[in-house]
Amino acid sequence: MANTKSAEKRTRQNTVRTLRNKATKTRVKNTRKSALEAIAGPDKKAAAAKISELASAADKAAKSGVISKNKASRLKSRATKALAKATAK
Repeated sequence: MANTKSAEKRTRQNTVRTLRNKATKTRVKNTRKSALEAIAGPDKKAAAAKISELASAADKAAKSGVISKNKASRLKSRATKALAKATAK
């Protein structure tokens, strides 16, 4: 239990930030999932658009510190590589 006003404020701030970070991380996960589903599908232009959405979401999450810069890069790279492999078949 917080003893001071500043500790109470920190608790409120942490709660808000935790929720915001969780929403951002969930957005990245959902865009990644939809991008991989689109890659598996027949329409490769839609898949490229989904990868673009994934890149945007990952970069925004990395910019705000929710995920690391390397993780954002890795997500984009793997999705792009999967699309290239799917179009080569």
